[in-house]
Amino acid sequence: MDGRELVRSVKVFGSVQGLRAVRAAWRQRRADALGLPPRGRERARVPGPVGEAVPGPGGGTVHFARSQLRISVSAGGTVFWGWDGAEPLPSYALAGEPPEPDGRAALEPDTDGGWRVVSERVTVAVSRHGAVEVRTPGGVVLRRDLPPRWWEPVAGGPARWVQRSEVPADARFFGLGGRSGGPRLRNGSYRLWNTDPHGSFSPGDDPLYITMPVQFVVSDAGTHLAFHDNSWDGRVTLTEGEEGAGSGHDRPGTSELRMDGGPLRCWVVVGTPARVLHGWAALTGAPALPPSWALGPQHARWGFGSEREVRRVVDGYRKRDLPLSVLHLDIDHYDRHQVFTVDRERFPDLPGLAADLREEGVRLVSIVDPAVKAEPGNAVYDSGTAAGAFVREARGDEVRGLVWPGECAYPDFTDPAVREWWGGLYEERLAQGFSGVWHDMNEPVSFAPFGDQTLPRSARHALEGRGGDHREAHNVYGLTMARAGYEGLRRLRPGERPFLFSRSGWAGMQRYGGTWSGDVSTGWPGLRASLSLVLGLGLCGVPYSGPDVGGFDGDPSPELFLRWFQLGAWLPLFRTHAAIDAGRREPWEFGPEVLAHARVALAERERLRPYFVTLARLAQLTGAPYVRPVWWGAPEDRALRDCEDAFLLGDALLVAPVLSRGADRRAVRLPRGRWYDTATGRAYEGPGQVLVDAPLSRVPVLARAGAVIPVRGWGDELELEVWAPAVGRSGGGLVVRDTGDGWEAAEIERYASRWVEGRVVVERVTDDGVREVELPVRVRGAEG
Repeated sequence: MDGRELVRSVKVFGSVQGLRAVRAAWRQRRADALGLPPRGRERARVPGPVGEAVPGPGGGTVHFARSQLRISVSAGGTVFWGWDGAEPLPSYALAGEPPEPDGRAALEPDTDGGWRVVSERVTVAVSRHGAVEVRTPGGVVLRRDLPPRWWEPVAGGPARWVQRSEVPADARFFGLGGRSGGPRLRNGSYRLWNTDPHGSFSPGDDPLYITMPVQFVVSDAGTHLAFHDNSWDGRVTLTEGEEGAGSGHDRPGTSELRMDGGPLRCWVVVGTPARVLHGWAALTGAPALPPSWALGPQHARWGFGSEREVRRVVDGYRKRDLPLSVLHLDIDHYDRHQVFTVDRERFPDLPGLAADLREEGVRLVSIVDPAVKAEPGNAVYDSGTAAGAFVREARGDEVRGLVWPGECAYPDFTDPAVREWWGGLYEERLAQGFSGVWHDMNEPVSFAPFGDQTLPRSARHALEGRGGDHREAHNVYGLTMARAGYEGLRRLRPGERPFLFSRSGWAGMQRYGGTWSGDVSTGWPGLRASLSLVLGLGLCGVPYSGPDVGGFDGDPSPELFLRWFQLGAWLPLFRTHAAIDAGRREPWEFGPEVLAHARVALAERERLRPYFVTLARLAQLTGAPYVRPVWWGAPEDRALRDCEDAFLLGDALLVAPVLSRGADRRAVRLPRGRWYDTATGRAYEGPGQVLVDAPLSRVPVLARAGAVIPVRGWGDELELEVWAPAVGRSGGGLVVRDTGDGWEAAEIERYASRWVEGRVVVERVTDDGVREVELPVRVRGAEG
């Protein structure tokens, strides 16, 4: 570090904290210098020519001169392959045991000296030099992984490796976790290392809080998801292909994955987008089902400062007849920022406050950071020390970092005993009246003026008893913290579904809850990034997410705040939030016009609450995200693949948010079929692009013809809103009723709509046949 970095650290953190940050950073570098030996000379290796092949369940093992490859195809068509003895387990991503192999899939000779595994849904071919192709049953190549290359330290240690892959020339890449520049991932390099950007972020800032080696690839040939199950630091370089490049030949799209260590193993799921994410959820776990109150409007601010201010804000919603379901308390409610404490001066009766708010229909949710102030006398630190809960350096010293409370220790959530200890601490949060938690700063963060602002890479972790260091544990730290919190809440209140969402995570994090955007910058680019993150995370299996409405920092203009608010009203997690030094985010702070339009957005969100409840249940059952790309039902439509400024909410609605300043009209790309503007009732025919009005009072929302949507009617009773199908066509929809916040199973009700003798008829479809609908029905669009 030079003098300029020292000056910067003092400016950022203050003189005392700045010097502490410098000391923490230097301590980290020293720990790594002592704990991680230099790699030294390396020896490159490739698989070499093919040798014998040994059949096995669902496939078999192909031996090469310098490596071996195991392939297994499951009964559902999911493909696994692992090099050099890499097995599906252990894995932080998988929800349990790997899927059963397909007993009918067999390893057999292929052309040119290679081998192949043929199953009903997919064929996997291995060349004589170690390339792996995934093909459709008709023989069309979806993905070709070239022979990998390893670099092994001569003196021993983890081998780094590279895997280059090819996809069809027309393919588009999505996924890789939460990427602000998406959802379509253009040519560029994307790091796989969960990172706090140290301040707000905008499109193009990379990496962010959630990175996953999960690629969702869409092409004319088909859709597939590829997951390299490896939590080490890495980098993915993507290049889209070009058709007819070079003498009329296609140039395939390419992906190059470089990892600093860890196993080379991969899962591939093929099929329609819905089938792919269903298979992904079967592999990595069903998304946690949020309680129904978590699907309503939520409000947060870093800096409420007191119980009085909290009551003032909630009263502001009530006096203006604005619905509010949840209010979040940030770190300022803690005693000197120490986790699992309360500032008794500013919040003298937190349980009483929570009880009063709950009577008004508002739940309290608490922030929880992993860093524990390393100070004897701090009850959490003392109990953690007694339990041996904290991460240690290679030489045995406790790892210390700098976070909001000051010098802190970090629990090792990769240790099952530590997860149980930490989960028990949430009893204090429940006793204070909180109904849920949001995890922050869990990449994990240690303030530093240089470097990655995290723990030393040499820091030791239990890794479920296997032992290892932070190079492997870093990316799963937030995931394992979420597991600790979720399992703790479930033990403490077994009759209620836990509500938890986490800033950081990894593949499989949906088992324990959702996430949010983190500190998205206040500005029109930040608004666009908010949508990108929700869409990208949904394609990685995380359906419940949303942004800080209004942006985390700065003062949004009235127009920007309203457009963000209108977008948030259609996303799963609908929450305003801002930093302590940013402008306020209450809707009435932006003037009477914004307030009037925000009231409309809130009312529509509440009217559609039964639809969000249904989407949440379907996400749990099928893995399908609430928010879907417009190409979800038609991945073969290339124009839809490139549409990034609109989305489907379930199957029934298409939402086209306004993402640019001053716009009062916008173009909307429609999938095939008839679509109704829900504000005007006007019908449009897709596929194609249409121009629709987008006044400041609303964003364009279009309903699919034939859709049956559950909504709140008069007296908050459930009713069905039906959009007339095109003449000669039919439609339908699913309804899952709210069964409360416990674990009661819910019934999926299926409805169909069709024209009969000049009118639209809605019927309930059951296993025993068709019967009359018992719910009130409102038909729209039939007059056209």
